[in-house]
Amino acid sequence: MKALFEVVILPVSDADRSLRFYRDQLGFELDVDYARLPDFRVVQLTPHGSNSSIQFGVGLTDAPPGSVRGLYLVVRDIEACQRELRDQRLGVTEIRHKDTNGGWRGGYLPGLDPGRSDYASFADLRDPDGNAWVLQERGYHPTRRIQDERASGADQSGATWLNYYR
Repeated sequence: MKALFEVVILPVSDADRSLRFYRDQLGFELDVDYARLPDFRVVQLTPHGSNSSIQFGVGLTDAPPGSVRGLYLVVRDIEACQRELRDQRLGVTEIRHKDTNGGWRGGYLPGLDPGRSDYASFADLRDPDGNAWVLQERGYHPTRRIQDERASGADQSGATWLNYYR
């Protein structure tokens, strides 16, 4: 079977508040905001550069608001991402990394993975309803941000955190 994974439905209590969070604070791109009837609304947003989207609204799911866990947002520079989210006063956790002593079955240690290895550093973020996201670092290169700034001729500090994965 060949199939594409495209959408996750998030149970939320207030679609307008969630729209402001995902579009205005996280920088997701609005694809659809459709409400033909008062008891049905679908809002779809996509993280910049992603092939998968989120949907929420009215009449889409009977799951309790905030019940989704374990969604991953992959970024190239988790420190910059965490800093930007904190600057917006969003409740992102401290960064942690996998304790690979004895293999990948170990727990976590505080801070970045010492080698900035792919898939090894994490932080957590929740939306206003409590749906839980995991930030994961992949593709970090210490010179990439400097090169991006020089190439664009601009300071990247004001860019949305999603720019940290490109």
